[in-house]
Amino acid sequence: MSDSTPTSASAPAPSGAADAAVRAELTRLRDSIDNIDAAVVHMLAERFKCTQQVGVLKAEHQLPPADPAREARQIARLRELAESAKLDPAFAEKLLNFIIAEVIRHHETIADGTR
Repeated sequence: MSDSTPTSASAPAPSGAADAAVRAELTRLRDSIDNIDAAVVHMLAERFKCTQQVGVLKAEHQLPPADPAREARQIARLRELAESAKLDPAFAEKLLNFIIAEVIRHHETIADGTR
């Protein structure tokens, strides 16, 4: 297919130079996304290292794995952060709820191992 052949009924294919520029911009943006994903994974790993220590402390002192009041404060805090960052607060809350569920599961596992 030549560069002048339309790719759809309403949008002509970009010229060779534009096509190369688009590919370069896609690569640049995707590289940034990949870097951000790596940072997110590393930040989550650090977060879970801290929550593991919390789980050990809770287990040693027979504290419950879950702390609903803390979780509610964290959700409210994260929703505010999301709003100020122009991120959907409902999405941020879903993400935090997922993370909290995993943390509680870890805390329960730690507590089971200390009984």
